[in-house]
Parts: sequence; C-alpha cells; structure tokens
Amino acid sequence: MARLALSEGRYLDAGDGLRLHFQECGSGPAVIFLHGSGPGASGQSNFESNMLEFARAGFRAIALDLFGYGQSSKPADRRYELAFQVVALKSLVTQLGLRKVNLVGNSMGGAVALRFAMENAERMNKLILLAPGGLGKKLRYLRMPGIRAMMWTMLGPGGPSWTKLKKVFDRQVYDPSKIPDALISERLAVAKTQPRQVYSTLKVDNLLPRLGEIACPTLCFWGTDDQFCPVETAALLADGIRDCKVMLVGRCGHWVQMEHPELFNGESLRFLADEVQALPAATELVS
Repeated sequence: MARLALSEGRYLDAGDGLRLHFQECGSGPAVIFLHGSGPGASGQSNFESNMLEFARAGFRAIALDLFGYGQSSKPADRRYELAFQVVALKSLVTQLGLRKVNLVGNSMGGAVALRFAMENAERMNKLILLAPGGLGKKLRYLRMPGIRAMMWTMLGPGGPSWTKLKKVFDRQVYDPSKIPDALISERLAVAKTQPRQVYSTLKVDNLLPRLGEIACPTLCFWGTDDQFCPVETAALLADGIRDCKVMLVGRCGHWVQMEHPELFNGESLRFLADEVQALPAATELVS
C-alpha cells in the first residue's frame, strides 16, 4: 500500500543569505499551508494532521516556515512586516515552479495569503482562511487577550518559558486539554531561537480597503471564542470579498483546524473538490 508522511524538509535559497524551510506530502494540485505568528510557530506544528488528509485526498500539501519561524532563516536585522513574508511565499511558489496554487492561511498566515492573492491573482485557484489577521487597525489586535499573552511571552522579562507558552496556548483553543505538552515543548524550542525583532517589528497591514481585489473563490473558518483575531471582522471579510463563504464555529478558539479537524478538512476538501481526483483507496496515512 502507498503510505503518506511529511517529508523531512527541504530548503530554498531566498536570496540575501536567507533560506526557507518547507515540508510536503502527497502529489497533485498544490495546497500551501501558512502558519500564524505564535511563539515557535512552524508549518508542521500548525497543520501536520490536516496536510496528511489533504494529501490522501489527492493534493500536494506544502507547509512553509515563514521568515523568523520554524527552521527558516531568522535574521535579527530585518523588519518582520507583511511584505517580508509575502516575499517568502512568492519565492517558494516561483522556485517550485507552481503555476497555480491553493492557499490555506491561519492568522498572520491568512493575511499573507490575502495579500499574495491580491498581488498575484493569475497564480491563484482558491483561498482558504482560518481567522486571518489584517482586517482592522493594529490597536484592535493589541487589545486581544491572546495577542497580549503572545507579546508578553516573547518580549517580556526573561523571554519565552514553558509556563508562559502554556498560558498562550490556553488562550489559543476553547478547550486547553486538547493541547499536548509535547507540542508546547516543541514550540518552546523554536521560540528560543527567535530574535526579539520577529515580534518587536511585527506588522500586519490593514487589508480591509483591498478585499475587493480578491478574485478567487474564498472559504473562511472562524471560532466564536477566538482570543487572537476578533471574530466580528469575519463579517467584514464576507462583505469585502465578492465570492466568499464564512463559517462560524461555536466552542472554538483560534485553531479551527486543530479543534475541529473533521469539519475543517471535510469542508475544505469539498471546496477544493473540482481541483483533483481522489487517490486510490489503497492509500493510507502514517500515524
């Protein structure tokens, strides 16, 4: 039987001495997964189980570590603004020779996906968002409990610690018991390698005035108990994009893909169904 698992990871030269790390599994139309800005975030830690489901359904699932995260370069002399991360995504798409892509973006990764879609409409098939950022003024986000906890963890005295990171994850999901200690430890190891600049210069543009530029079909998920990206902006997203469906998920925080994987995977794969034919039934996943 054919078996699917995430690759060990590959690196791309992004210029100026910077490298991008990504992992993938499966084959078929490309779906690129973009993580958020949480301490120690990476593509794998945000999306691994979802990627395996997409690969089994006949997609090439690719998880990119954005600059400053995972195993990608983390320069201490750059500003971690949205444009910098869009460069990372465009470099990946170009170097992999992908003519058309589907994007899945969570939080900051959602804002990266939105801006890429605005600026590269000819390379977009469909867009899937999970509580994307960039839909309001910076001050509104800085008032969110999850954002405050994240910034304290990374910029407060002593830097990141297991205890601080646990408090961030307690706000990440509706039911904190769903977060395994091993995930917190994995994210902490990465967080300790992140320079302060990743968070002190973090800037996500307000993309609301440009939502009308999104031409591709869009599907969005949002937990009603989100403590990072305000759920009221979901209506602004639905109103601003001409072909957009937004699903609100009760008893759910910032990570719909982890808290309600059956819902997210099922709805997303139905949304993308015309992109691919199913793989043979003999294909199975590595646990």
